[in-house]
Amino acid sequence: MALLGSIGTSTLNVIRTHKDKFEVSILVAGKNIAKLIEQIREFKPKHVYITSEENAKILKNNFADLDVYYGEIGMEQISCLTDYNIGVSALVGIAGLKPTYNMIKAGKTVALANKEVLITGGNLIIDAAKKYGATLLTVDSEHSAIMQCLNGESNNPIDKILLTASGGPFFNKEITEDITPEQALNHPTWSMGAKITIDSATMMNKGFEVIEAMYLFGVPKEKIQVVVHAQSLIHSMVQFEDGTIMANIGPKSMEIPIAYALDYPNRLANLVEKLDIFNLPTFTFKKPNFEKFKCLKLAYDCVGKLSQQIILNAANEIAVASFLEKKIKFTDISEILEKTLNAYKTLEVTTIDEVLELDKKARKTAEKLIV
Repeated sequence: MALLGSIGTSTLNVIRTHKDKFEVSILVAGKNIAKLIEQIREFKPKHVYITSEENAKILKNNFADLDVYYGEIGMEQISCLTDYNIGVSALVGIAGLKPTYNMIKAGKTVALANKEVLITGGNLIIDAAKKYGATLLTVDSEHSAIMQCLNGESNNPIDKILLTASGGPFFNKEITEDITPEQALNHPTWSMGAKITIDSATMMNKGFEVIEAMYLFGVPKEKIQVVVHAQSLIHSMVQFEDGTIMANIGPKSMEIPIAYALDYPNRLANLVEKLDIFNLPTFTFKKPNFEKFKCLKLAYDCVGKLSQQIILNAANEIAVASFLEKKIKFTDISEILEKTLNAYKTLEVTTIDEVLELDKKARKTAEKLIV
């Protein structure tokens, strides 16, 4: 296995529980060298990556036989290695696009945990997977649920994908200008990183998932419906043309979708506490308000327009970071996104390098809007 980035400790927990099935060949980390050293000692990878040259030297001094990479060039080099079967793409942001593309070009099975790969790579990623014989799976809980519902249903046309959302902290509250980062980070259901938690509060996260679903499952946006399910136990559903709705219900644990992707289509045993069917809460389903959650509407407007998806993602990263730094108001996020999108016409994007170039331009445009 090649682990590019991490999903908390969930992926390594799965591997730890099933050491007879998985071996870590490549391990990519960021700045936390102490944690990486622990992981190297436990999982014994052949190749590792860390951001800085200084930390790379420390690793080399401690592990003489270890193949160590660092910096921008190092990321390109390690993502082009081929001595693994399954790659987990979990690098944060658009930084994960090119390394994931390299894994796809090697014809590997790639488990996507990075939304930006499909949001900004779109049809370039899908076409490359077909060209090079790579298999794209997903470890996102909602898309994994859809993938599980569709298993064995290839001959049955999809009427509608019902993509569930928690609604975030403000679904039942008024959205005002005085919302603080601390309030927006107080997610009612999931414990996630700061960026994705803010995306959940604006429902941009769900908008991005609509874009992903279109590429992963080959359905138009008109057949993807966001359903707010506050209990977060139905991870998503698929409605077929005969009226049947298949729902994926399970514990709120990332280990389950991760394990499903790593040994697809088999289900691995885990230590996650099972649901007691007799003690489940009442399930509720509500429609999102597109006027209230403007980011979700913007995402729907961009579906299938690759250049607009790239711009939306870039502007969102700038806006969310600025909100977390208390440079802008919560309500400014959607305004910055809309103004950045309006600054560009729909463009043709045909290569990964063009994606990265447009991303840089859009970020600069968004930055100029921060006052």
